[in-house]
Amino acid sequence: MIWNALFIALRELRRNPVRAFLTVLGVIIGVASVITMVTLGQATTQAVKNQISSLGSNLITVRPGMGFGPRAASAGVPNFMESDVEAISSQIDGVAAIAPVSSQSLSTIYRQNARTTSVVGTTADYFEINNWTIGEGRFFSASDARSGRAVCVIGQTVVDNLLGGEPAIGKKIRIGKAPCEVIGVLQAKGQSGMGDQDDTIVVPLTTLQRRLVGKTSSRNISQITISAEEGSDSDVLIGEITSLMRHRRNLQSNEDDDFNVFDTRQIADTLSSSTQMMTTLLAAVAGVSLLVGGIGIMNIMLVSVTERTREIGVRLAIGARAREVLLQFLVEAVTLSSVGGLAGILLALLLCAGISKLIQVPFVFDPQINTVAILFSMGVGILFGFTPARRAARLDPIDALRHE
Repeated sequence: MIWNALFIALRELRRNPVRAFLTVLGVIIGVASVITMVTLGQATTQAVKNQISSLGSNLITVRPGMGFGPRAASAGVPNFMESDVEAISSQIDGVAAIAPVSSQSLSTIYRQNARTTSVVGTTADYFEINNWTIGEGRFFSASDARSGRAVCVIGQTVVDNLLGGEPAIGKKIRIGKAPCEVIGVLQAKGQSGMGDQDDTIVVPLTTLQRRLVGKTSSRNISQITISAEEGSDSDVLIGEITSLMRHRRNLQSNEDDDFNVFDTRQIADTLSSSTQMMTTLLAAVAGVSLLVGGIGIMNIMLVSVTERTREIGVRLAIGARAREVLLQFLVEAVTLSSVGGLAGILLALLLCAGISKLIQVPFVFDPQINTVAILFSMGVGILFGFTPARRAARLDPIDALRHE
């Protein structure tokens, strides 16, 4: 009986293809909107996680100030000392590697090209902690750092914009007030939430202090980057680092921290939860159009009942039962919504593939959301098709046969 009802439903669709298309258009748009919003939201979340992971594995960062936001949050707050780095390294368990960072925005010159670039003074462990790989040349070594050699490792953006794409190894560029030899080019990482990661020049900390800017204060470390040992509890490690730094910065129990300690997992979790919340909100808004499509199906089914009143009367008069008529119109409503749902899925896949390339996020196909969408569209067909189907089933055969 169900197969027969399905055959009749498909025949009715073929009889009025334009009307059927306009009827299911709301369902198509609704399903496509929901799937597109959720898929792009998941893709954005994955892109955020990929960008965060590119910052470093098991990375813990210690910065002066009250937050990771505006510069005003760290205004007037003292930086760290190199002895703070040594204290964390020697007194905290679970630290795999640690690197002090002194970051300066300096003018750089190569021939006729000049630009301002972020220059990072640090130690050799910085590259391992932050997941940097070398594209050409080499990293500077511990001996380079001890001697304060005028060498640097540059990012791909510096190669393109300062050196004009020329081979970089062996070139001399002027950084601040001293020339530096390029000994390595970093493998490109691309953009992150904090800007262009490739627009950087990394030099030994001693080179920055002795040759480029000078060491004007013992508190010249603007950031401490730490790689936690695999399997260590980052929450415990952050707590121990916080306690040690409070002691070293002479903070009393009633005083707030004038520094912040965070790990990449916290950043990823915060950004991912925000993205997921926005995705849910947008999917809910898009779902409204699916309900509107259901109302369209109900309207057209009511029209269909009116148009086919004599047909229904004939069926009832020759022995068809009311539940069979009810089933017939329910199957038609579900068929309409299912066809719209399938078309919506195909439209959503095309939209997601195109938009993912446009905004440069990975295309993430989720079978679960596609299955939920088609089931939900079928549910919409049942929900909004029941009233017209019940109306058809309750028709009096004699009155139906008299209908003109």
